[in-house]
Amino acid sequence: MTTLATPRPGSSATAAPGPGPQRRRRDRRALAGWAYASPTAALVLVFFVVPIGLVLLMSGSDWNLLGGNQGTNFPENFTAVLEHRMFWPAVGFTLKYTVIATLLLIALGLGLAMLVQESTRWRGLLRTAFLLPTALGLASASLLFYALYSPQVGPVSGLLDRLGFAEGQVSVLGSADGALWGTVLLVVWRFAGFYMLLLLVGLQGIPHEVYEAARMDGAKPFQVFTRITVPLLRPSLALSTIMCVTGSLLAFDQFYILTKGGPDGSTMTLVQLVYNLAFESKRDLGMAAALSVVVLLALVAVNVVQLRALRGSSAD
Repeated sequence: MTTLATPRPGSSATAAPGPGPQRRRRDRRALAGWAYASPTAALVLVFFVVPIGLVLLMSGSDWNLLGGNQGTNFPENFTAVLEHRMFWPAVGFTLKYTVIATLLLIALGLGLAMLVQESTRWRGLLRTAFLLPTALGLASASLLFYALYSPQVGPVSGLLDRLGFAEGQVSVLGSADGALWGTVLLVVWRFAGFYMLLLLVGLQGIPHEVYEAARMDGAKPFQVFTRITVPLLRPSLALSTIMCVTGSLLAFDQFYILTKGGPDGSTMTLVQLVYNLAFESKRDLGMAAALSVVVLLALVAVNVVQLRALRGSSAD
């Protein structure tokens, strides 16, 4: 006679299935995640990490444009950059241009955003008109303004003559102040619509009930602007400021096309000086890379200060 043994609880026959299938599903999901992320990681590695590593290597090497790497010479490239006659004038001009461009772009962008926000009938037309210059590339816009400023073919010289600001043909880009403000006008025309769009998104995120409550309490327009609009628009303002400061510190195209750093190096920016050291005056890639590292560190420091100021103001 055969007997059937009853399996006891906890024995191998009644144990729950092991974690094998679940673990295999997790592994497949992880593998799929890595497969999705690997193209982006490869692009970041090739176009960001490797170039930065190459620049760091060049900044500590005697690396001429035609002679190649001649060996390590750290920190001679950095001392040579700091002692270069155009370094501190370029720093001063870049900071001056950054302050002017940032103030004008943020103020004008906010004004245009509020105009579009308050307009009801012409909102679409105004938004399109203000945003239209953004569709033009910066290099193309610089060539357009170069033609407009030309005393031979441009209308600006004749307009200044008729308005009494000058006599005869005038080269707007021929003086340091004219070159600066002529370039600032180009940048404001080109980018004001972009910052208008950023700030308009922030304005549309402010609840209308807040404005209605303020008007019911008798708040005047200036009080509504300073105590409601600006505080609630702070994240958008901070983002716009960071982008504007970063773009201004890295300005190159507009000055290279309009002024080429002139007259007499008065509009030489830091990035333009990097190009000058690498391909024009010194043809020294080591010095150019050292200056690039200095600009990168300064940019990181400025952005850290801005982000900390933003967090501090948000906490308040």
